[in-house]
Amino acid sequence: MADGTETAVAQKPATELAEWAIKGELVLNCNCTVFCPCVISLGMHPPTEGHCQTWGGVRIDSGHYDGEDLSGLNIGLLIEIPGMMSRGNWKAAVFVDDRASDAAYEGLIKIFSGAARGTTGLFKLLVSEFLGAERAEIRYETEGKTRHISVGKKIQGAVYPVEGGNTGEDVVVRNTKYWMGPDITVATASKGRVRAFGRVWDFDGRSAEICQIDWHGPK
Repeated sequence: MADGTETAVAQKPATELAEWAIKGELVLNCNCTVFCPCVISLGMHPPTEGHCQTWGGVRIDSGHYDGEDLSGLNIGLLIEIPGMMSRGNWKAAVFVDDRASDAAYEGLIKIFSGAARGTTGLFKLLVSEFLGAERAEIRYETEGKTRHISVGKKIQGAVYPVEGGNTGEDVVVRNTKYWMGPDITVATASKGRVRAFGRVWDFDGRSAEICQIDWHGPK
C-alpha cells in the first residue's frame, strides 16, 4: 500500500482440514443374507457369511468440499472386510463421477478415503488397503421404489425396499447408531454384480440397505 503498511492475506493453515458436507442417498448391497447384522450390532456381530463383500452407490443431492460444489454427482464404492466390521483391515475403492471437476474429484477422494475426517473419518481408521480411485460414468436412478445404480461396466445394481406388514410401507430400522445414518431401510437386490479390481461378485437376492445421508466434516 502507499503508506508502506502490509495487508494480511487470509490463508488457511496447511494443517487445517477443509470443511465439507454431503446430503443425498446411499445404497449398499453385500453378500449377507437379508438382513445384514452390522446395522444393529455396529460391527460386533460377524457378517452372515463370515466375511463382508460390499458395493455401494451414493447420490449427492447437495454438497461441497472446500468451497467446490459437489451437487448432482454420484459415487460408487467397493468394500471388502475379512471378518467383523469393527475389527478393521478393510480394503476399499472409490469410483468418482466423470462429470466431477478436478477439485471435486480430489475432494471426493479425500472424503471417501477418510482423509477429510468427519462422518467418513472411520475409513481412515478401518481401511488398511485403499485399492484405488477411478473416474467413471455413474448412474443413480430411482424407478418407483427401486434404485438402479451402474458404474460403467464394473458395477450393475438394482436395490428395492422390503415391504412391511402395512401395505406400501417399507421395513425401516430407526434410531440406530450406524455410521451412515440413524434410519436404515431394509432392502434386497434384484441385481448386484461387480467386476472390478480383480473381484467378481454376484449378490442378486442378497442383503441391501437404503439410507438418507447428511454427512459433514472435518468435525
